[in-house]
Parts: sequence; C-alpha cells; structure tokens
Amino acid sequence: MTRAVLTLNAGSSSLKVALYPEAGTEPLASGMADRIGAEGVLTLKDASGAAIGAAGDIGSHAAAITAVIEGFRAHWPDLELLAIGHRVVHGGVAHTAPVSVDAETLEDLARLSPFAPLHQPHNLAGIRAAMAAFPGVPQVACFDTAFHRSHPWVNDTFALPRALYDEGVRRYGFHGLSYDYIAGELARSAPHLATGRVVVAHLGNGASMCAIQDGRSVASTMGFSALDGLPMGTRSGQLDPGVVLYLMDQKGMGAGEISDLLYKQSGLLGLSGLSNDMRTLEGAGTPEAAEAIDYFVFRCQREVGAMAAALGGIDALVFCGGIGENSRLIRARICERLGWMGIEVDHAANAANARVISSDLARTTVLVMPTNEELVIARAARAAVGLMEDAA
Repeated sequence: MTRAVLTLNAGSSSLKVALYPEAGTEPLASGMADRIGAEGVLTLKDASGAAIGAAGDIGSHAAAITAVIEGFRAHWPDLELLAIGHRVVHGGVAHTAPVSVDAETLEDLARLSPFAPLHQPHNLAGIRAAMAAFPGVPQVACFDTAFHRSHPWVNDTFALPRALYDEGVRRYGFHGLSYDYIAGELARSAPHLATGRVVVAHLGNGASMCAIQDGRSVASTMGFSALDGLPMGTRSGQLDPGVVLYLMDQKGMGAGEISDLLYKQSGLLGLSGLSNDMRTLEGAGTPEAAEAIDYFVFRCQREVGAMAAALGGIDALVFCGGIGENSRLIRARICERLGWMGIEVDHAANAANARVISSDLARTTVLVMPTNEELVIARAARAAVGLMEDAA
C-alpha cells in the first residue's frame, strides 16, 4: 500500500501538485496543470523525473484534480490518500496556523475573498474540488498570511481611521509558507543564526522580504495585498496611492482596469517592455531591460535596509525563490551597496551558488537557501492526521 499526502496549490488557471509519503522530505511525484479552462496541459513526474502518464479533460480545477489522481493511481495502483493540504493565500486575522477544512471554514475563508480577489477564490475552488472528489479525506488549509500574525502593532497597521483596521484593513504579509520553511531550516541547520536577526529575501516572479527574529516574523514588505513592496514580474510593488486616484480621476480607469494594470502589466514587464522573466532581462542587452534590473536591485537594497531597521540590526541575509536561488548577478548587485551593514560577498562562492556566499571576514552571513512551500503544506497535512514529524 502506497500511503501518501497530496499538496495542492491552485491558481486562477493552474494547479501545482506534489505527492509526499507518510514521512520524509522528498516527494514521490510532482506536477503542474496549466491553462485550466482553455487548452489545458498536465505534466506529472515521479521522483526520478520520469513522466507519469496522465491525460484527459482539464477544463476545470475539479477535472484537473481528477486527472492528477488518475495519473498517480496509474503509477501506484495501491495509492491511499491520507490527507490533502492546500495553499490558501489569505487567512485573515483569525487563522494563525493550518486548519482542517469543513463547510463552515470554507464560508469563513470565502468572506476573505475581497482581501485577495485574484487568489482566494481559486484557492477555495481547489479545496471544493478536492472535497467533492475525496469526501472522506481530511482537507487542510495552510495560509500565506499566518506566519506574519506575530507582527507588532506598528508593523500591522496603516495610518487610517481605526475603524478600517478593525474591519481588516491592515498589513497581512504574504509568502508566509516560504518564510516558515526558511525559519525552520535555519533552526535545524544554523541555530546560532535562527535566534538572531534575519532578513529573508524571497525573490521570484512574486517577490517580498521578511524580517525574522527568533523564528518569528517582525515585519514584511508586503502589506494589505500581494501588490505591495518590491517590484515583481508583472506587479508594481510599492506605489503612491495618489497614482491610483490619478488613474481614476484623470484617466477614467475603473477598478478592473487598474487591477489589470497593477497586477499584470507592471513590474519588470512594464519597466522593460520586454519580459517578466529576470533571465530574459539579464541577457537582453537593451537599455530598458537594464533599467528594469537597476530598479529591482535598488528596491531590494532599500527594503533590506528597512527590514534591518525593523529588527534593530542584521545577523544574516537569506536569498530564496527563483531569482534569489539562481541569479548570481542579482544577488551580487543587491549586496554590493550593503557593506555598511556588514555584508560582503565572496564572489567565487556566489558564482558557484554555494549555500554560504558571504566572505569569511564579513560581519553578516549571507545564505542561499532553496525554499519548499510544498513540504510545509505536506507536514501540516500529516500533522492533521496524527503522523509523526520528519526526522531531522
């Protein structure tokens, strides 16, 4: 009998999946369903990277989940699902840890959709589809906002009337599953740093930073929405709210048009006029691509300083995410103006993508650590059904 837990990360037209055994940190299989609702494509691979045969209609999230399970069961005919873990972007104020999902919980999470309109409905669609397909299997929601609920009040609020704060207009922070994983890995492998002042830079198509002290989030660059803070692949990052008023009053743009502009047409794509992919921009050689990179680097340098200020200093800087883990250029450029913080990069170590890329004499340790949000979800799903934690 192959007993396993399934992790699902549902987007608007995609579904990222991983199948984990009862214990251990390596998945049995992983995959992605893309372009759901159009010309959907499903790719599944086992632990060796070999393709697992899976096909069929993936015109909806429910159909995609069915196709995923059919593919896994064709490979493991004796597969038994113990639990299904889901990434949910918004947990609001109340949800500070993963929860088992029932109809009441779903209603509660649906009420948070106005706070994350481009993410929450699709996350919940994935849960509903899984509940319908597997009515007897426990469903576990894991929240991107939960890790940040330890923020002090000054890092949790805006200078708006208090009634809005009480209604939920506050700084939630996101990418919490990634930060949770990094904090846990630091506690396991570098406890002397884990108890100190750490800035984690999750840099990818979505990008943010988090200030962590003694394993707890103190501040984050993302606030009320996943638009805030750093520029991203297609998202604007920090923006003067007066710009939104200008777009409404002078350009006659409605909420939908502004949302599309800020979420899908801005960031690296908007600045470069070329691509949202940092790899493409690094090799483009155009002035616009170079300026997009310059802006991204500058904002990262600025936010490292802001996060260090929230901590009262810095003992370690950790890079993770697609750009953070793979772009030697971006890491080096971010660090080159942070010598005043005790940050100094060993360029040979950085070029080799080593785990520690700071020089031996640097006062602040700089690390490159691959993140693993799926494993965080899988561990929560295991815990929900009483399975033991992985061995260190």
